[in-house]
Amino acid sequence: MSRTKALVFAAAGCLIATYFVFDLGTFIELEYLQQQQSVLTTFVADYPLKASIGYFLSYVTITALSLPGAALLTLLGGAIFGLTWGFLLVSFASTIGATCAFLLSRYLFRNTVSQRFHSRMAAVDQGITKDGAFYLFTLRLVPIFPFFIINLLMGLTTLKVSTFFLVSQLGMLPGTLVFVNAGTQLAKIESLSGILSPTLLVSFGVLGLFPLLAKRFVAQIKARRILKPYPKPVNFDRNLIVIGAGSAGLVSSYIAAATKAKVTLIEKHRMGGDCLNTGCVPSKALLRSAKFVHQASQSANYGIARAELNFNFREVMERVKRIVQSIEPHDSIERYTELGVECVIGEAKILTPYCVEVNGRRLTTRNIIIAAGARPLVPPIPGIDDIDYLTSDNLWDLRELPARLVVLGGGPIGCEISQAFARLGSTVTQIEMGSRLLAREDEIVAAMLLESLRNDGVTVELERQAVEFKRTQNGGVVVCKSLSDPALDNLEIEFDQIIVALGRRANVTGYGLEEIGISLNGDGTIATDAYLATDFPNIYACGDVAGPFQFTHMASHQAWYATVNSLFGSIKRSAADYSVVPWCTFTDPEIARVGLSENEAREQNIPYELTTFDIGDLDRALADGVASGVIRVLTVPGRDQILGVTIVGEHAGDLIAEFVLAMRHKLG
Repeated sequence: MSRTKALVFAAAGCLIATYFVFDLGTFIELEYLQQQQSVLTTFVADYPLKASIGYFLSYVTITALSLPGAALLTLLGGAIFGLTWGFLLVSFASTIGATCAFLLSRYLFRNTVSQRFHSRMAAVDQGITKDGAFYLFTLRLVPIFPFFIINLLMGLTTLKVSTFFLVSQLGMLPGTLVFVNAGTQLAKIESLSGILSPTLLVSFGVLGLFPLLAKRFVAQIKARRILKPYPKPVNFDRNLIVIGAGSAGLVSSYIAAATKAKVTLIEKHRMGGDCLNTGCVPSKALLRSAKFVHQASQSANYGIARAELNFNFREVMERVKRIVQSIEPHDSIERYTELGVECVIGEAKILTPYCVEVNGRRLTTRNIIIAAGARPLVPPIPGIDDIDYLTSDNLWDLRELPARLVVLGGGPIGCEISQAFARLGSTVTQIEMGSRLLAREDEIVAAMLLESLRNDGVTVELERQAVEFKRTQNGGVVVCKSLSDPALDNLEIEFDQIIVALGRRANVTGYGLEEIGISLNGDGTIATDAYLATDFPNIYACGDVAGPFQFTHMASHQAWYATVNSLFGSIKRSAADYSVVPWCTFTDPEIARVGLSENEAREQNIPYELTTFDIGDLDRALADGVASGVIRVLTVPGRDQILGVTIVGEHAGDLIAEFVLAMRHKLG
């Protein structure tokens, strides 16, 4: 605790102690106030300004320190100042005092609570950011909730001070009016409980529902307004149309068919999307072949003096193709047709929120799910269109191993591709603008991967930016500038092939989003609410096209929420849960993570304890000849609550599952 914070805490503590030690609460008990009413009324008549200021400051102080007596002071305001002036004084004094209590709670306790209960507070803050004003307004309208508790608890959240003040001012008006009015008859009051009759409490309860009902009403009005320009069909051809047959689209249509909904799945290219055809499946097949070649080259480590390899790159790529073909039936039109899904190959066009056109047919639907996926990002670097660059989409057509390969990008895809081709025999140069690989991971983790890539023969150029491409007779040249030392500019790297692996961009053009006006996020993904609905209440988006995580397992996860909310949202909707999201980079060693990294914990000022386990100490790893790597576990100080885990080593992608389970179910 800082010196200033300690002084504030001590000052508040002294004032509260003084209140109780000297029994100052006696002066604002109901019986005492009734006895002194005539004296106080006379004082107000003689010194109205002094009385008003003294009363106002007393009220603010008691409320700010969360001391008992605010309700009785409210009664006193009506008794000695009358309804109008008393109501005005109490209204502003109570709000200012509540705001002071709010600020004290935030200043003294917010950081501590946030750090200790990080995951829970993150969820609370997310809800407060979205609906905090409604929550507060509802609580303020019902005076049976202790206001001092509301003040303190709201101070622990991220609610804006201005929002707290304005909402409190408005929300407390009805209750303030009731108590000040009751105070005008102070002599007749026998107890505070008599003020709030059962009828009045019911009235306040109904009043407290007003913000929630108003919110729902506003949402319905907004939905009707945005849908008004589009005539609603009398009858619908189907319950749901899904655009895109990747992971998100397949799961969405599967779930819809399982609920006996009439669903149409539209795909313009190949069933299975990126994961099956150009992403997860082919990349892991290639990595496995490359790993086998590497293991053979390390045969001496396994007691085998020499292992001879004779392989052809074309055959390796044909194996990759066969693996894809063997999995295709799982995602095929035939399988999904048997499940009850109408599958259509063609380009979809959203004409209205109720109508999608494909192959000249216009299909009406109650709901639409956009699962259009993403494509490789290719930056507009001068000369790039003059060379035959590759991306993760088309590199699988290669049948001749490039002797000199340049990989642009130091993210997961770039690192996996660089290592695989280096192990298969290419001379690989990897170019990354950042100061390290895998920017989302900790420096120590990135350094371990960098060492592994360099051991495999990859030349990694960090803090380099490609600024120009030149076509040559034998391939091409990429010109790079240095982002750390201008003297190292104009580095020219020759290549036979170049693979652009700089991330992926959501597919949001060409199928009607612009025409009907669906909003996008700053990163180009479709903007959705917590329930994965777009601007239109019957159009949802999930998977890579929606973000925030472009992972196959996340696409499937989101698909469940999008489908259930679209089909059954009128009964109950569920917000997508992103509380525990794991991922893995399938290099060698594998790098898997869930939850916070050490860097993120520092940046967010979250206290943690770091426990590390060197995989070199693991018997099984030693026996398998893979005794390198580390497990890094972040926990809450003094407790075994897991904040995050990073695993670097063999089978990291498998091992992380136990930590995911533990975090999801709050196991130690």
